[in-house]
Amino acid sequence: MACMKLGSKSDAFHRQGQAWFCTTGLPSDVVVEAGEMSFHLHKFPLLSRSGVMERLISEASEDGEEACNINLPDIPGGAKTFELVAKFCYGVKLELTASNVVYLRCAAEHLEMTEEYGEGNLITHTESFLNQVVLRNWKDSLKALQTCDDILPYAEELNIAKRCIESLATKASTDPNLFGWPVKEHGGPMQSPGGSVLWNGISTGARLKKSSSDWWYEDVSTLSLPLYQRLISVMESRGIKKEIIAGSITSYAKRYLPGLSRRQGTSESSTRLAPASLGSSPSDEDRKHLLEEVDQLLPLQKGLVPTKFLFGLLRTAMILRANPSCISNFEKRIGMQLDQATLEDLLMPNFSYSMETLYNVDCVQRILDHFLAVEQIAGGASPGLIEDGQLIGSPSLTPVTMVAKLIDGYLAEVAPDVNLKLPKFQALAAAVPEYARHLDDGLYRAIDIYLKSHPWLAEADREQLCRLMDCQKLSLEACTHAAQNERLPLRIVVQVLFFEQLQLRSSIAGCFLVSDNLDGSRQIRNGFSGFSGSNEGGGWATTVRENQVLKVGMDSMRMRVSELEKECSNMRQEIEKLGKVKGSSTWGNVSKKFGFKIKSQMCSAQEGSVNKQLDGNEKIEKLKERHGKHKKASLKDE
Repeated sequence: MACMKLGSKSDAFHRQGQAWFCTTGLPSDVVVEAGEMSFHLHKFPLLSRSGVMERLISEASEDGEEACNINLPDIPGGAKTFELVAKFCYGVKLELTASNVVYLRCAAEHLEMTEEYGEGNLITHTESFLNQVVLRNWKDSLKALQTCDDILPYAEELNIAKRCIESLATKASTDPNLFGWPVKEHGGPMQSPGGSVLWNGISTGARLKKSSSDWWYEDVSTLSLPLYQRLISVMESRGIKKEIIAGSITSYAKRYLPGLSRRQGTSESSTRLAPASLGSSPSDEDRKHLLEEVDQLLPLQKGLVPTKFLFGLLRTAMILRANPSCISNFEKRIGMQLDQATLEDLLMPNFSYSMETLYNVDCVQRILDHFLAVEQIAGGASPGLIEDGQLIGSPSLTPVTMVAKLIDGYLAEVAPDVNLKLPKFQALAAAVPEYARHLDDGLYRAIDIYLKSHPWLAEADREQLCRLMDCQKLSLEACTHAAQNERLPLRIVVQVLFFEQLQLRSSIAGCFLVSDNLDGSRQIRNGFSGFSGSNEGGGWATTVRENQVLKVGMDSMRMRVSELEKECSNMRQEIEKLGKVKGSSTWGNVSKKFGFKIKSQMCSAQEGSVNKQLDGNEKIEKLKERHGKHKKASLKDE
């Protein structure tokens, strides 16, 4: 830390209890009360430097009092600062530093220590030191600004706080990598003009790593909240990037709000200073005030602040009972970037005594509504189309898909809560657009867990809940599980079986199509390779093996279709028993209601598979005959 030495005499002051005495050999003729200390001094050194002391001593002398007592209750900096002022008046050695220059500058102004009362007076020295040394150095400017907190009215009157803030803002907005030596002053090693590290004045050839844009975050986080707010305001006016300002605000909030940053580093930077006003343990009211101010400082823009940090602010705001507008703003910020959140972030405990659920589902609902509103504005109202399992539409569909998966996972986590009412669960599940889910497996899992944890639900409520999922968008594994799920309503199970059958039919048809393509390609390939006479045996063996593999696959699919037919037959019998009308009409009504005829489709699937198998066998026989004729012809030629 830079300093300026004043005076030349040795220290002639000594302390006795709450009193200071000057040991110059002459008896004291004036007593100055400053704060809790009394100073036994002499009139001439004081009145020769200060206009205020000259007037006060004159007034006391006119009263005819033998003992001249002067009281200075409002001197900036108190007794400690007046001690330095007294030493300056006596010409005793002292040092001006960034820690005391603001106090001395304000005290000198208060005591009218101008050039009129002596050349090279205290105002001149302190002002010169401020402008030429302190304000040119990052650390000294920061320290001087911190000392302004104790005497802010005096510092504001002299524009000291403003000048320090301007100096810090200028240095923070300037890239230190553009300057190198000698501007590198925030704790780094000395550098030569070429940029290499110096050791004892000798260049080592090593180069320092480039400084990042966040090098000043930790330093300014030691400022009090009012001064920090003013600094951020000046930085914004200077056009500093919003992401840099948001990073500084994040660092400041993590320092004073518990729970936002669980990992606290033990090593401290050489430029880190003690907090000025908030202290090591601020009260809940101070934290609440800080939280609301952070909300006002943070730019309302997506991606500037990590989503996990925003969730930490939201949880803290709920615990401290912050203003509803503050909580709503944090929810909106999270909603703008909900696609970057994790399931752990969403699982926020319920801090309200009036709510029965374990997790704050209402808050997640509001966040999701904000996200969908932003996405609709950004990507338009058209949801896009679904073609071959792929979403076609605006680029904003990708975040929506991620959020849909996130909400399905959240529903599965909160579903076991027995206090979670059906309308809340339904509202959150239905809020996700239908086009956002490629598959409904995650939603099916959440519904199944909810039904398992709420066995008392009526049949109508179960059906209403299950209508949230689309059976056509269930994977084959989910269909298999749902077909055997006793918790699902009968109508849903029938739909699942129907669509599972359709998936199997599509799979079988696809396998046969692939088999036909393979057979055709093998025939053409073997026709050309037969004339070469080199790989005819290997090509035929490969064809036979592939056909055998296809046959095994077809047999397994045929067995699965048979099992589904048996299940459908059993369900048909049960429906006929429960129906009020005759069996044939009952099954016909059920078939019409669901829009399908299971038996005919089952039979058509089985017939199609048998025909495909016969076609495959005929092709194999033809290939065998062609291969035999080719062998005979080659033997005759030999």
